[in-house]
Amino acid sequence: MIKPHGSETLNPLYVEDDAARAALLSEAESLPSLLLNSAAAANAVMMAGGYFNPLTGYMNKADALSVAKDLKTTDGLFWPVPVMNLTQTTDVQTGKLALRDPNVDGNPILAVMDVAAVETVSDDELKTMAEQIFGTLDGDHPGVSTFLSLGNTLLSGSIQVLNFSYFAADFPATFRTAVEIRNEIAERGWNKVVAFQTRNPMHRAHEELCRMAQERLGADGIVIHMLLGKLKKGDIPADVRDNCIRTMVDQYFPPNTVMITGYGFDMLYAGPREAVLHAVFRQNMGANYLIVGRDHAGVGDYYGAFDAQTIFQDKVPAGALDIEIFEADHTAYSKKLDKVVMMREAPDHAKEDFVLLSGTKVREMLGKGMAPPPEFSRPEVAKVLMDYYQSTQ
Repeated sequence: MIKPHGSETLNPLYVEDDAARAALLSEAESLPSLLLNSAAAANAVMMAGGYFNPLTGYMNKADALSVAKDLKTTDGLFWPVPVMNLTQTTDVQTGKLALRDPNVDGNPILAVMDVAAVETVSDDELKTMAEQIFGTLDGDHPGVSTFLSLGNTLLSGSIQVLNFSYFAADFPATFRTAVEIRNEIAERGWNKVVAFQTRNPMHRAHEELCRMAQERLGADGIVIHMLLGKLKKGDIPADVRDNCIRTMVDQYFPPNTVMITGYGFDMLYAGPREAVLHAVFRQNMGANYLIVGRDHAGVGDYYGAFDAQTIFQDKVPAGALDIEIFEADHTAYSKKLDKVVMMREAPDHAKEDFVLLSGTKVREMLGKGMAPPPEFSRPEVAKVLMDYYQSTQ
């Protein structure tokens, strides 16, 4: 199986031993505590599950600035996006600190941090990082607005994580750590694995793209890996997406070819940089390939259609990652060929030869109880989405 990023073995930061975890939780109850923001909590969950291997905790300012600018820590570890614990609180000291979960009622302790440094990040430094990560300082960009609101106090140091926040409880059939996915890949006997990232329901184009990648790469299986954390307003909730994807896989994929899994992270909407981060944690979970398509991890018109592909040639040094990228074009149903194709592979087609619907049009149809054409969306998936949209009206 493919090696994790930056180490020979995966080193998740979740305290696995029950007795050790109980003892640490008991100790944590008497420690000073900090209520995390959702971004810092999601970072802790990702480190707990091994997705952010080989990190041992939150980055300090020098590492965060270096990663934002040059995609590497001061020690030279390749990393695409700073992993930080920013807070608006200013009265934090070095030493042990209990980190409390902002996303669970009662704010239980999520992790214990050994705070090595407390640093101030200026507004200018935050803006510099934001522009390097997101490619814009536009306050309407959901990732930029979130990032610049987190605070100016940066806490760095190692963490030990005690639970997986709300993800394991709310999505017991879907949430999986990188450790668990690696174990299941081994149990299934898969040697070559392709990963598909999604924050949306999967329509016909997504389904066929997974199938194309598996066939062309000779992969044994596909890991559909959906984001389960916070999204921008208007995005479809994780439980609805989960239902759509399971419905599609159950109906249209052979047994033992697809794993449906999810991870506990908040969407950054960072386009190219987030695509590289996706590759890092897909390598850590055991995938050999990641499908990167049109406008991967993008939002609005902030990124070029294929910037998330070209960054792997332009900014990722040779040998920095072992995982490879399956570059996908816009995929749509061809009326001429009576099947879903990559549009670049149908040069004799005009736009009207494809079944193309905007997201706005699809949402309007679903809200009115109208199923999109079967060439665009499987009827079973459309039914799940129609029920959801009509329930919100």
